[in-house]
Amino acid sequence: MPNEFPRSHRVADFIQREISDLIRTELKDPRVSEMITVSSVEVSRDLGTAKIHYTIMGAEPGEREDTEKALKNAAGFLRKKLAPRLNTRSVPQLRFYYDDSIERGAHMSALIDDAVASNTTDNEAAVDTGSGADTSVTKDGPS
Repeated sequence: MPNEFPRSHRVADFIQREISDLIRTELKDPRVSEMITVSSVEVSRDLGTAKIHYTIMGAEPGEREDTEKALKNAAGFLRKKLAPRLNTRSVPQLRFYYDDSIERGAHMSALIDDAVASNTTDNEAAVDTGSGADTSVTKDGPS
């Protein structure tokens, strides 16, 4: 029976927790936003590379680029700090990628809310003005 939760997934979950902790406690670079969240980690099957996806809540203009540069510069430091915590023969290369899925989701949600709001106002306007067709029903049936 194959393992339902491969080693690369377990290592990815562990790296996600530890990198989050290291960024919060060990990384002192002022360019790194305080509102950073490690959203996911993908580790290659050979455990040689870890793609770390992060988001920044309420990012100001330029903050995203500064954080990205700081994380790329701190990758070696974070890898060195991760090594004693990770009980593997080698520590994966850390690559950081900005994850904009939360921003895209919020944008899509706003578009849907606007569409629903305009649809309800259009329906209310049609009911107020009447559609021109008499849809009243009497005892004898439709008129």
